[in-house]
Amino acid sequence: MNVVHKIEVWGDRHHPKFLDLVRIALGVFLLLKGFAFMENSTYLKEIIENQNAVYISSGVLMAIVYYVTFAHMVGGILITLGTLTRFAAIIQIPIVLAAVFLTGFFTSPINTMVWPSITALILLVLFTIIGSGPLSLDKFLSEIND
Repeated sequence: MNVVHKIEVWGDRHHPKFLDLVRIALGVFLLLKGFAFMENSTYLKEIIENQNAVYISSGVLMAIVYYVTFAHMVGGILITLGTLTRFAAIIQIPIVLAAVFLTGFFTSPINTMVWPSITALILLVLFTIIGSGPLSLDKFLSEIND
């Protein structure tokens, strides 16, 4: 049994039901962030443009904006429903990790807007490990097929 499978089995056995409510809240949060970025893409574009680490051309910048928006919306739905939760969380982790760096975690004083990103990052790592849980579409579908 490889390490990934061992983590998956452990996560399926050790999953309190209250974490499903946290998973659903995280999914709704990501979905709402996706809608917010869709409605105001210039805000996300400005955040990415204002970083001083790497020059990004306008075409690549718009591709990143659309990717982040789409990933948050689809990932939020998948995490909320509890289907493909680990996959959706893994897709979200680089985006939220970049948000932690871009919103000013390493600036002094720390930007107050970074705390939702840090919380989301911690929860995404948690749900990557423990999976979707007993109150999920995955569990419902597996019970129907049995």
